[in-house]
Amino acid sequence: MNFSRLKPVHETRILLLALAAGFPGALTAMLLLWLGNYQPKVQWTLSVIILGGWWGFAAAVRERVASPLRTLANLLEAIREGDYSIRGRTLKIGGLEREDALGDVMAQVNEMGATLRAQRLGALEATTLLRKVMEEIDVAIFAFDAERKLKLVNRAGERLLGRPAERIMNAEAGSLGLEEFLAGEETRTLQRTFPSGAGRWGIHRAIFREGGLPHQLLVVTDLTRALREEELQAWQRLVRVLGHELNNSLAPIKSIAGSLETLIKRDPLPSDWREDTQRGLSIIASRSEGLSRFLGAYARLAKLPRPQLAPVDVPSWIRHTAGLEQRIPPLVQEGPQAVIQGDRDQLDQLLINLLRNAVDASLQTGGGVTVSWAKSGALLEIRVEDEGPGLSNTANLFVPFFTTKPGGSGIGLVLSRQIAEAHGGSLDLRNRPDGRGCEARLVLPA
Repeated sequence: MNFSRLKPVHETRILLLALAAGFPGALTAMLLLWLGNYQPKVQWTLSVIILGGWWGFAAAVRERVASPLRTLANLLEAIREGDYSIRGRTLKIGGLEREDALGDVMAQVNEMGATLRAQRLGALEATTLLRKVMEEIDVAIFAFDAERKLKLVNRAGERLLGRPAERIMNAEAGSLGLEEFLAGEETRTLQRTFPSGAGRWGIHRAIFREGGLPHQLLVVTDLTRALREEELQAWQRLVRVLGHELNNSLAPIKSIAGSLETLIKRDPLPSDWREDTQRGLSIIASRSEGLSRFLGAYARLAKLPRPQLAPVDVPSWIRHTAGLEQRIPPLVQEGPQAVIQGDRDQLDQLLINLLRNAVDASLQTGGGVTVSWAKSGALLEIRVEDEGPGLSNTANLFVPFFTTKPGGSGIGLVLSRQIAEAHGGSLDLRNRPDGRGCEARLVLPA
């Protein structure tokens, strides 16, 4: 700051106050000097000394007050301009800082500079880390201002558009082919072709402010690779399950067919060849029927139709479905009156599966089954509780064709969860925390 261009009003006041403070003494000394019996040489000499000392001390007071203020002004200007390395000097006596108002002010300004310097270093390090992460992350990130002009793009965004940042910065979203993503749903998935290639993309949009002005952050994620990996894993699991079930059925069929072939080639035939042949053919028919049931179950799981929504009265639906189970009649605990939108046939199938599993578990211990429902905001919660032995393995409950029941197909719970999710709900099973057995919790939109 150039102090020579400013009118030193404060400094002039300090000088005038200092002169006013010394004026009575100087006036008295001058009167005594010039009214006394002194030689002119002495009078002039002492007058110069008195007036010079008076002016000199006043100027010293002025400088003593103004100099620290200039120092503080320079420190504050340096801080305002972002230079936090300058420090104000404080007077030390015997190695200790002087404890006075000026020393306190200097010390506080120095502390403020040190704090701001540490904060700026932290912000710079955080900004550097954020930029590094944005550059290295394999997700395209774009930032547009209120006029939908590009203000930020990372390397993945450059690769997505096939152009460097220098050529697309400040370009409008429409010219980049991103205009449609800045309107509509904030999160969506779509099939789209970009200069980098075609695929399935996840789009997410958010709003942030910079300089008080709204900006839009657009994140474009390539889902093709992840979906292909998931698809490959699904096929591998499917082939593994199908191969296991087919081998379980075809191995005994092949063995028994070979034994029967050997049997009928014997000459003469043994006396019990008819019984052996009938028993072998019976086993082949049984295994073939089991394999047919397995393939039929898989077909039902893979071809579940979309639900045909219609009003469903919850109390009557639950009471009717619970009345179908006669082995252990479930205890229905009445809940609130509610009507939901759903496919009655699919919901019947879902609840029948849950009740059948609960009854199968309770038959092992002689316990009972309880069905209840309640509303929680916009959701309807249905609970099916049994008093069986509980769940020993909860990790594979919803794995297709996994079953712990003899003769089970392993698709009941999987099919039930698919029906629940097709209705916008969820299904989970867990052991009851208040006693033996487990509970199935079905949540549907109310």
